[in-house]
Amino acid sequence: MKVLILLVCLSVGILATKPKKCSKYYTHIEASEKLTAFAKYSYDACGKRIRLREVGSYSNKTFHIDLLLLYKEGVMYVINDRNRTCHKKPLNDSFHPMEVPQNASLLGQVVLGSKSGPREGLLVNTWVGELQVKNGTAKYMTTVTEFGCIPISTYFHTDKTGWIVTSFFNNIKGRVHHDEFKPPPFCTDAQLEDWDEENPVTFFSLF
Repeated sequence: MKVLILLVCLSVGILATKPKKCSKYYTHIEASEKLTAFAKYSYDACGKRIRLREVGSYSNKTFHIDLLLLYKEGVMYVINDRNRTCHKKPLNDSFHPMEVPQNASLLGQVVLGSKSGPREGLLVNTWVGELQVKNGTAKYMTTVTEFGCIPISTYFHTDKTGWIVTSFFNNIKGRVHHDEFKPPPFCTDAQLEDWDEENPVTFFSLF
C-alpha cells in the first residue's frame, strides 16, 4: 500500500542559515490506518533507558502497553499494573538515540502556522534518509524545530510495518522522575525468559 505525503507551503520564506542536525527527542504519539495509539514516552539518552506507556486500538480492539527498556542491562519489562504481572524479556538490541542521523538530507525549512506576526509560527526543518535495519532498509522523514531540536513528526517505513506516522506533543526537556525507569515492586521476582531467535525483541519490533 502506498501513502501519499503532501507538503503545502503558504507564503513561507526560507532562511539563509543552514540548518543543523539535532540529537534529542522526547515524547511520542503514533497513528496509522489500522493502529491508533496515544502514549507517554520517557527517554533517557545517558542511561540508555526508555519507558513507554501506551493505550490504543488495533483492528477495532483496544489495548494497553507498559514497557520498560533497559539497554545497559539488556532486559525489557512488560508490565501490567491492573493484574500486577510482569514479564522480563531479553533485549539484545543496540540503543538507538533519538536524533537526526548524520547522513540525513535536508528536505526543506518552513514555518508552521504563520510568519505574519510574532509567535504565530514555528520554524522547523525536515530531514529525509534511510536506515539499515535487520531485514533490510527503512525510510524516514522527520521534522524538528530549528531552535531546541524538538521533534514535530516522523514518518518511518519498512516493508514489514508499512508507514508508521508519529506526532509529538507537550514535549518536556529535562530529567524525568527516577521511578519512571524502575521496575515496580511486583517485578522483583520476574525471571528472565528464554531468548527467541526467530522473534527477538527490538525497539522497532514493538510497533
